[in-house]
Amino acid sequence: MKELYGVGILFFYFLKWPIALAYPYMLTHGMHHNYILDILWVYCIFLIFKDLTMYLKKKKNKKL
Repeated sequence: MKELYGVGILFFYFLKWPIALAYPYMLTHGMHHNYILDILWVYCIFLIFKDLTMYLKKKKNKKL
């Protein structure tokens, strides 16, 4: 189970930006909706927002 968790972390760490940017582009250029990819895209957007809030929180704590 630990290996599966580690693979998931690495997968989403390196592929969240390409998935988040490429999926809307592919949808506008002829790809049909795929519900699994829709869920994956939403999850990647959530991870990007989480990383952004953690970065801003760290930056704010450094200034204090």
